[in-house]
Amino acid sequence: MTHRLFERKDHASIYQKYRFTPPDELKSIILQYLDEKKGKPHVLAVDLGCGTGQNSRLLAPHFQELVGMDISECQLEEARAVPGYPNIKYRKGLAEELPFPGDSVDLLTAASAAHWFDQPRFLAEARRVLKPRGCIALLGFNDSNTRLRYQDCGESLNRIYEEVKQVLLPYTSDQVAVADGKLEELYSAIPFPDKERMECIEVKSSISVRNLMGFIESWSMFQVYKNKDPQAAGDLLLNTQRRFLEEMAVTSPETEMEQEMQYFCVLASKPQ
Repeated sequence: MTHRLFERKDHASIYQKYRFTPPDELKSIILQYLDEKKGKPHVLAVDLGCGTGQNSRLLAPHFQELVGMDISECQLEEARAVPGYPNIKYRKGLAEELPFPGDSVDLLTAASAAHWFDQPRFLAEARRVLKPRGCIALLGFNDSNTRLRYQDCGESLNRIYEEVKQVLLPYTSDQVAVADGKLEELYSAIPFPDKERMECIEVKSSISVRNLMGFIESWSMFQVYKNKDPQAAGDLLLNTQRRFLEEMAVTSPETEMEQEMQYFCVLASKPQ
């Protein structure tokens, strides 16, 4: 079953503004794996569940053509509005029903999306459309390991962040737990013998308080909560921002804090 939680225009706009682009470390891992298993040229990559195109834009310079696919036309409209990537085409479609001939795709990738796929159907399509030695690269992050720090604040900021997640826990889909499990079940189901799963790729960056609130707002569970009780959802964001600023002893929501995230990546190569 394909899940449809990201299709509204307002959610797509939030997604474009606040969702993270995968880090360069992961891009390097994926391209190195593809170089080793299949080799050049890299003709066609397909980014499944591409959303507003962050992962598509990251990988596009390394392929002759990249097709970003998503079930949400609103998400795709946001992606198409970003200029400067003439070799990207965005198409509405499902990861389980790929509009490509057999043995035609160099790389199938998905960033923070594969936990929503119907696994058996997706893997059957992957086997069909990938070229011999073509690769799967499924990446994401485990938010339970996210850590925040500002000067001597760390424990208090992380506690506030965890409290937000506890409020949203009743609105959290089982599929989010699949992502938190770093796609272990999907990895086990991949029928290719040549596969690997990298679980703890630590990436440090900075993020403003305002952008962290935007990131929270982009979560599927926040949107479910917002649909149920818009006032309570809005209050949750405002109160969380206020608590962060108080703990940090600052007044500007543009103040940046350190953010440490733990990414994972599932890689596989179709046999010759």
